[in-house]
Amino acid sequence: MAVNPGFGGQTFIERAQDKIVRMRRLLDGRGARAELEADGGIKSSNIARVVAAGADVIVAGSAIFRPDATVQQAVAELRMAATPLVR
Repeated sequence: MAVNPGFGGQTFIERAQDKIVRMRRLLDGRGARAELEADGGIKSSNIARVVAAGADVIVAGSAIFRPDATVQQAVAELRMAATPLVR
């Protein structure tokens, strides 16, 4: 969780990225086959960093359900922003 739980639309807490990196190393070091999910404050401006940190699954709410874009447009935007760094 990269925000304080409670409501949508919060800003990504930057120190959560370090936690994602540490968890990815832990999982990989143990040979775990679990996917690492990141949730909270993820949007097109930070999704690449979150994926590069090691997240396999992204949960996005307000980045997808917004008044200035359709769901399809918002998802496409997130995919484009994450694609250069997808593992």
